[in-house]
Amino acid sequence: MEIVALSSESVRGDVSVEGTLRVPSDKNGIRSVPTTYGTWHSELRRAIRDPAELIAALELPSALVEPAQRAAASFPLFVPWPYIDRIAKGDAADPLLRQVLPLIEETGDEDGFVADPVGDSAAELSPGLLQKYHGRALLITTGACAVHYRYCFRRQYPYSSSPKSPTDWQPALERIAADPSVEEVILSGGDPLTLVDGHLADLAERIATIEHVQRLRIHTRLPIMIPQRVTIELIDWLRGTRLTPIMVVHANHPQEIDEPTAAALSRLIDAGIPVLNQSVLLRGVNDNDEALIGLSRRLIDLRVMPYYLHQLDRVAGAAHFEVPISRGRELIAAMRRALPGYALPRYVQELAGEGHKHILA
Repeated sequence: MEIVALSSESVRGDVSVEGTLRVPSDKNGIRSVPTTYGTWHSELRRAIRDPAELIAALELPSALVEPAQRAAASFPLFVPWPYIDRIAKGDAADPLLRQVLPLIEETGDEDGFVADPVGDSAAELSPGLLQKYHGRALLITTGACAVHYRYCFRRQYPYSSSPKSPTDWQPALERIAADPSVEEVILSGGDPLTLVDGHLADLAERIATIEHVQRLRIHTRLPIMIPQRVTIELIDWLRGTRLTPIMVVHANHPQEIDEPTAAALSRLIDAGIPVLNQSVLLRGVNDNDEALIGLSRRLIDLRVMPYYLHQLDRVAGAAHFEVPISRGRELIAAMRRALPGYALPRYVQELAGEGHKHILA
């Protein structure tokens, strides 16, 4: 696959995103050099993959290294610098850190926590094509992600069986074309926006030739993790077909939405692309009134609609993130008292084999 060089400038071409490029100084630490962030490609390449490097960069206790390395043996660490720079140094309880740092709790077995908690395997119609809900079909476009968040429900998904090139998608597209009930195609993964824009534009154009498909939805964490991904090229192909584009991003805590991220989300919305946010209720991350209310307010102020607050999918290795449903309902009640109705996400749970998400509150 050809890698296309992309600019880190904004859609208007006159704004670059300031940040900090961290380079190793010696074996004992990391020094910081003020600079601009690179392109989204370069930020993916230089993302931290070694728990020891992440722990040193954030000035955390060295005792965290060995258990983190053990946990990362089965599900590797991967976290980009634009996100790391939002994490408070020296705070092992930071809500952003908790989402990405491997913990020894991941290595234990817990009853009810399984490899495929949402029934992806049973919903597969052809390689890479899933259909769980009437009128919608989902394409697993890639196994690559912008971050390995530790509660990922597809952390054990067999990505090797999914299509790898544009031509490999033909069987899935033929299945969609043969089902006139499918009005919406969802690009998921992994994260579809880790693919180059030329590849995605080609896929979108092919989907647009299916007359009964009206909408193209993108599920991605790239605009949150690496806001430099929102480029002119991305917006051009999203708007370049007859399909209605919808982007669903994933932020769990208001601290995730810094100014460069806010600017990236605004560029999408200014271009006429609706943006919704979905969150996961996570112990130690956002299981409190302040975090959830603050997140909704931040999103609404940016014209991003709070969409779903998900109950944790019970994937093996993520039991330490689970919040009781009773607590989730209490939090939704607190949000309802504090927020206008349009700022309140639906609290939902996905159950394997169900034809729709289960509304909890």
